[in-house]
Amino acid sequence: MKLGFMLLAAMLPLGVSSAATWNILNDESRVSFVTVKQGNFAEVNHFTAVEGTLTDSGKFSLDIPLIGVQTNIGIRNERMQSMLFEIAKYPLLELSATVDMKVINAIAPGRQALVTVDASVAMHGRNQPMAFTVMVSRLNKDTMTVSSYQPVIVNASVFGLAAGVEKLREAAGLQAISEAVPVSFVITLKQHP
Repeated sequence: MKLGFMLLAAMLPLGVSSAATWNILNDESRVSFVTVKQGNFAEVNHFTAVEGTLTDSGKFSLDIPLIGVQTNIGIRNERMQSMLFEIAKYPLLELSATVDMKVINAIAPGRQALVTVDASVAMHGRNQPMAFTVMVSRLNKDTMTVSSYQPVIVNASVFGLAAGVEKLREAAGLQAISEAVPVSFVITLKQHP
């Protein structure tokens, strides 16, 4: 009987660990996007903050505060915040998805797997379904990275941002800014009991 209690006590920490939440590490994560103006002049931009969690049941949430848009030019950051994203009214990009944790838990440390995730993306008052093909790499038992296997093309009009793109074009005195924006990412998650 005493041996049974000892085995149960030894197994409890394993159960707690497997039910722990994965948290996004902002300093080791990045969501980037490419803007194209004048037909062929491309610039890489990113967001300075990425927040979110993955629960043991597979509920994944990712929030991007749009005030953190970084183009490396202050006035352009401000224009994107106010004219494009309208952060006073729509401060966040929110992504939610359900992940098959059997697939995630089957990835051994040092290994990786290609996974398709069906997500819902909410931005600028609109909610759109989007599919992402991602590479999940298990760095060790409690750290993994999720990166875009290929860029995701986001069209500004789908999220009601076409008018904002036009405002940016006029403010910058440009002939054209593309409404199709390639987005890529690498997200690092750490499991916390």
